[in-house]
Amino acid sequence: MDRIETRALVAGKWRQGSGDLVQSRNPFDGSQITELRFTDASDVEEAVAGAKTAQTDAAWREMLPHNRARLLYRIGDKIEENAEAIASLQTLDTGKTLTETGALAASAAGTFRYYAAALETLEDAITPSRGEYLTMSVHEPIGVVGAITPWNSPIASDAQKIAPALAAGNAVILKPAEWTPLVSLALGRLCEEAGLPPGLLSILPGHGRETGAAIVSHPAIGKVSFTGGTQTGLTIARSAAAKLMPVSLELGGKSPTIVCDDADIERAIAGILFGIFSSTGQSCIAGSRLFVAQSLYAEFVDRLVSATRSLKVGNPRDSQTQVASMADHSHRDKVAAYVERARDEGGKVLCGGTIPGGKLRKGAFYMPTIIADLAPDAEALREEIFGPVLAVLPFQDDEDLIAQANDSVYGLACGIWSRDAARSWRIARRIEAGTVWINTYKQFSISTPFGGWKLSGMGREKGREGIRGYQHQKSIYWNMADAPHPWAGV
Repeated sequence: MDRIETRALVAGKWRQGSGDLVQSRNPFDGSQITELRFTDASDVEEAVAGAKTAQTDAAWREMLPHNRARLLYRIGDKIEENAEAIASLQTLDTGKTLTETGALAASAAGTFRYYAAALETLEDAITPSRGEYLTMSVHEPIGVVGAITPWNSPIASDAQKIAPALAAGNAVILKPAEWTPLVSLALGRLCEEAGLPPGLLSILPGHGRETGAAIVSHPAIGKVSFTGGTQTGLTIARSAAAKLMPVSLELGGKSPTIVCDDADIERAIAGILFGIFSSTGQSCIAGSRLFVAQSLYAEFVDRLVSATRSLKVGNPRDSQTQVASMADHSHRDKVAAYVERARDEGGKVLCGGTIPGGKLRKGAFYMPTIIADLAPDAEALREEIFGPVLAVLPFQDDEDLIAQANDSVYGLACGIWSRDAARSWRIARRIEAGTVWINTYKQFSISTPFGGWKLSGMGREKGREGIRGYQHQKSIYWNMADAPHPWAGV
């Protein structure tokens, strides 16, 4: 990784895309990083054709699972060997702190290793027979799959789709987000260096409306896995329905965080700050709605506001920085507009609510913000802002809490802070969300399935069964009877 890769990887060849010439900018200061040419539908066509050839080649199709696993292990090792360069590139491209991008690089390496291990130990089944035949349930690769990943954590999201899809025996067409394609291209180079056969992975930076749409609608794409905004996910689902294509959709969230009256206050404050303001709030599982027991509300919110004002906002390459820039100036402006509308709706901004000046004025920065006194139907409580903005609300009792927390079209995640194990369990089971954390937040394991309810998506990623999501299941009946079937009368 001695230089920034700007070419697309199309069917095993590194070349310029056929689409628009675009500039990649550093969100920390607005400076230009590089420029690259996006791909278009013609590049998708070439990539899919190459993927079909590579995926059906006997060398890949008949590769034994343990040998495919060795390849995934090598990719994990390549990522680890280049982790510092990957982290630096992702910080440059996304504005995330080096601390976070280093963790994301390590996560990506771990993902490839996990799926290598899972692949080596994954089993098909001999099912109980109901006659004179042997019955088996086996799994086959889908063929060519599409993966569309978001801008907020590209290296980790890329790995969570590419690794299980390759483990399952597929070829992958990856479209990274428009704002942050550079680290995905770097990952493609590392996969190539690890020995991945040409054509099995194409990486096509491009616009969603063109490259992404071409991937989703292509008749040879057998599945699409998408992580991103809910409206785009719904568009993909409609397109997939037209050809009965399976999809995995990890979409938006408006996740509740709950502080019960018996919570450990210090731990709760630390967890809430991390849950909403790390990644500058640019996280689908960000705890953006905070519900605090009425008896604690005033004191707790005062302490939380004080702690929020103490967060260090600044250069993502400074090890002391906790809140860095957002990924793009246009997104920063969108977040700022949400806060202004919250003010118009009667919300009280307790801290933040501003674009900083001084040394940070050129960057895509927005100060960590807490808003109180919002009505239940306020836009800032209903829509995903995807920025460092937290809405705080009181609750009277557990029934009131459950009603408020579940009053959302989203159901991705939830955090509960309580010393009462039984109460935490009861609340966790009643919350409509795919993931619930108790006395912690934003902790992840590649071994544990992840996904959402309601408009937060469908399907699951991670876990051993993550491989099965990229395979077709097949039943085989093997006759064991000596005589012909009696119906024929022969």
